[in-house]
Amino acid sequence: MQISVLGLQDERFQRPLQLIANLFFEESEVYLHAQQNVDVQITIDLEIGSSIRVNALLLDKEEIEKSAFYETLVIASESEKEQFKQIKYAVSHVYLKVLQEWTGITQKWGILTGIRPTKLLHRHMQKKTPKAVAHQQLKEDYLITDEKIHLMQQIVDRQLAVVPDLYELQNEVSIYIGIPFCPTKCAYCTFPAYAINGRQGSVDSFLGGLHYEMRRVGEWLKENKIKITTVYYGGGTPTSITAEEMDMLYEEMYTSFPDVDKIREITVEAGRPDTITPEKLEVLKKWKIDRISVNPQSYIQETLKAIGRHHTVEETIEKFHLARQMGMNNINMDLIIGLPGEGVPEFTHTLNETEKLMPESLTVHTLSFKRASEMTKNKEKYKVADRGEIEKMMEMAEKWTKEHNYTPYYLYRQKNILGNLENVGYSLPNQDSIYNIMIMEEQQTIIGLGCGAASKFVDPLTGKITHFANPKDPKTYNESFEKYTEDKLKILSELFATNQSHA
Repeated sequence: MQISVLGLQDERFQRPLQLIANLFFEESEVYLHAQQNVDVQITIDLEIGSSIRVNALLLDKEEIEKSAFYETLVIASESEKEQFKQIKYAVSHVYLKVLQEWTGITQKWGILTGIRPTKLLHRHMQKKTPKAVAHQQLKEDYLITDEKIHLMQQIVDRQLAVVPDLYELQNEVSIYIGIPFCPTKCAYCTFPAYAINGRQGSVDSFLGGLHYEMRRVGEWLKENKIKITTVYYGGGTPTSITAEEMDMLYEEMYTSFPDVDKIREITVEAGRPDTITPEKLEVLKKWKIDRISVNPQSYIQETLKAIGRHHTVEETIEKFHLARQMGMNNINMDLIIGLPGEGVPEFTHTLNETEKLMPESLTVHTLSFKRASEMTKNKEKYKVADRGEIEKMMEMAEKWTKEHNYTPYYLYRQKNILGNLENVGYSLPNQDSIYNIMIMEEQQTIIGLGCGAASKFVDPLTGKITHFANPKDPKTYNESFEKYTEDKLKILSELFATNQSHA
């Protein structure tokens, strides 16, 4: 689909208009100038005074015309960037409206193409805006439907019940520890994850660097009397390393980090069932870690083979029971809607199998075509369901979780997500992942340790976010972990020193 947008000179409009076009069309190109033989031309007429007035007129090849109008008051802003943001939202508004008119497709998330929609509602809650007013504003400003606003409210309410002091945790941190190894690489994956076979040298060097990071960051936290809210071992697959290596890693955590017994939650992803062994579960138990993930993704063997997961469906079930028998009392499972070759019948089977296990929490992902993944590079090889069937499967997941007493507690969205839907975490009462809430709502600093781990520094006073990433490949990480650790500690010292001087 080729779209020519006339009337906008500023190149900064290119990206938001492209992202919105992608919500409607699988392959789209947006031009900010006149172009021969495009499928559709949209003329934007923009007036800025005390209000921003935007008209959009759409004309397609068949000379069908559609139009839309939007007006909003200008809010005084300190920077040109903030001022442009207001104009960008107004333009996005009419652009989305006119495309909805033309295609007949309603975008339930409106103009939102970002990852964390619930943050918008949290802002209103922090300001104590009445719910009805907040909902109306989300609807008017972003064109979000009532259905999605209701989902957002349900999630925000649940988060505040699980973490009542969510808005007061700026002076604590959470920690993400990245283990960049997996048994094999999945076709949809873009995480820093390397097949572990034949890499023992890399693993040893990497673990040496990770231990160093943990010690130095632990020292800094103790010196500055900063508490840890949650710790999350992700990756890759943190259970790819040996039981002995895991044992040493958790011992390092208990030695280095302050008040580990007071940390609200420690999670270890054991997502690949083929990495779970009795010895590794014994290690988790020894260090009082009982929250893990065992991820089926699908209960269809052909699908697992197609996406490069080398475990069997039976292995997922066996390892789940083994973990349960060995005292893991808070198990999460991930399911993915829209995997290649799967539709309603296959997803019905997956839900029926999940019902036999009843994990404490369930994360339902909608497949996203991530730019660097094997699946995106070979789309013709991986045929996926259409928008209507994807939506139907998401509705099935919503209905199934409700019937089985699961409540949605966190949500995030991704670019190029099938059906422009979302990923939702559901849990049984009191089994929610606090780390998932912290990472999504960005209320506190999360320090990333390990290869490919991203840190997110949240200024305790202003809420301004600074991103910092460790190298993604083990070789570069092994050569430079000391420098990256010191760089992180410098940022932390500046952030928390400023805050303590205001305390």
